[in-house]
Amino acid sequence: MDEREALARLADSLPSAGDDCAVVGDRVLTTDMLHETTDFPAGVDRYTAGWRAVGASLSDVAAMGADAEAAVAAYGAPRFDPEEVDEFVRGAREVCGAVGAEYVGGDLDRHDEFTVATTALGATDDPVRRGGAARGDVVCVTGTVGRSAAALRAFERGDAERGNDLFRFTPRVAAGVALRPYATAMMDSSDGLARSLHQLVAASDTADLGMDVTESAVPVDGAVDDLFDDPDDRREAALFFGEDFELVFTLPSDAVDAARAASPTPFATVGNVTWDGVRMDGDPLPDRGYGHGGGDSEGDTGGDGNGRSE
Repeated sequence: MDEREALARLADSLPSAGDDCAVVGDRVLTTDMLHETTDFPAGVDRYTAGWRAVGASLSDVAAMGADAEAAVAAYGAPRFDPEEVDEFVRGAREVCGAVGAEYVGGDLDRHDEFTVATTALGATDDPVRRGGAARGDVVCVTGTVGRSAAALRAFERGDAERGNDLFRFTPRVAAGVALRPYATAMMDSSDGLARSLHQLVAASDTADLGMDVTESAVPVDGAVDDLFDDPDDRREAALFFGEDFELVFTLPSDAVDAARAASPTPFATVGNVTWDGVRMDGDPLPDRGYGHGGGDSEGDTGGDGNGRSE
């Protein structure tokens, strides 16, 4: 089984799963696992690894519209280099500080490859779930997409400085909290924009829901144009690569102005919630995105991309 198939198999025994975080009382909880071979390309320094690993879990908290409170990490590696461990913790602490959370520790263990498992805790008494989109809503995306694909291309070209800079993202916690009163459905885009749209449709409480987005409205990061020459490669980076950790959400059309005024992060309206199927400019948009254990296939058990489960 690939990851998507494995998680679908577990769905019956995990009926509370399906969102970016598990909801436990007035808290949200998420956990993630990242590996050197699949998540940290050659050139990623330990500071960036700490920032990105913990940031991925904080992004799940953001997707629920929750205030981020704390994070921990389990750090496994073939050997413990003092400077690498220090830099990892510095990155973890600083990404927490960027969103008003606290890095409170974790665990160390020997492992045959560099591997990190992170957990983040957030607080809200009114979480935004994935299933609330309704026909007539608009579809929105914070920030820009394609940044992580551009980072990978920079690493491939030997530009580690730019790659690390692009790989460090600010989790959209403040935006998630600001959007919470307005958003009808929300998740993060770690699986890629296309797959996120399919996941929101699949999670909907409304039967035969669909989305139609406009490709020219998708906010593509400027680094994609800088680092990709081929138009097909740029499209792949923007729509399917994933790992950008932006918020993908729906809003009632009459709430867009208020939500835009409230959000500290700009967002683009890229389409509308419609009747059936996910389309881009009227044509079917493939359900394809980032995944572990089976190429680009991906799924969820209460978490989002990269096998996140809560």
